[in-house]
Amino acid sequence: MEKQQLGASNLFISKLGLGCMSLGTDENKAKDIIKAALDVGINYFDTADLYDFGVNEEIVGKSLKSVRDQVIIATKVGNRWNKDQTGWTWDPSKSYIKEAVKASLQRLQTDYIDLYQLHGGTIEDNIDETIEAFEDLKKEGLIRYYGLSSIRPNVIREYVQKSNIISVMMQYSLLDRRPEETVLSLLKENNISVVTRGALAKGILSEKALTKIPQQGYLSYTNKELVELVKGIESKLVKKNRSMTELALKYNLNNETVAAVITGASSIHQIKENAHVLQGNPLTMEEYLLLQELSKQTSYSDHR
Repeated sequence: MEKQQLGASNLFISKLGLGCMSLGTDENKAKDIIKAALDVGINYFDTADLYDFGVNEEIVGKSLKSVRDQVIIATKVGNRWNKDQTGWTWDPSKSYIKEAVKASLQRLQTDYIDLYQLHGGTIEDNIDETIEAFEDLKKEGLIRYYGLSSIRPNVIREYVQKSNIISVMMQYSLLDRRPEETVLSLLKENNISVVTRGALAKGILSEKALTKIPQQGYLSYTNKELVELVKGIESKLVKKNRSMTELALKYNLNNETVAAVITGASSIHQIKENAHVLQGNPLTMEEYLLLQELSKQTSYSDHR
């Protein structure tokens, strides 16, 4: 599978990454899915200390231990489980980040994390202190690089100006084109890559599209608008040997700032299918412009 450079780093990640949150806690099943991902050429695995109270990191660590030098492990920090595990609080403090990284390293059974991401962020945070924590971890060799996982333009802007982030993970899809307004161009100008999640929009942009459309709609789309959009794409593009999943994933990758699309998988079939549709030619300019014409250009209303 083709790999792309992540920002200005020396990390080269597969165009398709595995979002590990959906692996579940059945260790054998999860290991089989991760092995299938490796078999199709995926080298980028995204987890977080929040997922399944850390069990997700443990499974990822065990599954990748034998190929550690061949893969890129990304995890996240900032959400702190309450003692009774009924919820979590936001804690981007330097002291917590430096404490949490040690627990993640232990669960992942590794000496270093390739990409350590702040799992959110608000404009009210002490951003300078958070950056200081990540920079310390780099100097200590516990992480190779750090990034941000956020959809908030005001937060992203602060980290672009003040830090050495190499990537931003954000929600982006044909149904959520908000990043196109300003964020993607800002990151491109600063040689910071985007890793996208939600490209399939909860299955609405998949082969089961018409059965996945929620009655209440999705983001700025009503149910009726989604039906019309899906039918329009199917009639104008899917009939030309492009699957809905292929169009959705390649739409994101058409933007040169996007280094990889992250998809979850609860089965080996999903891994193989997503990898298969990324083979072959990228979207033509005609296809890309038609998808933009059929969908909405939306803007962020909050956190600007």
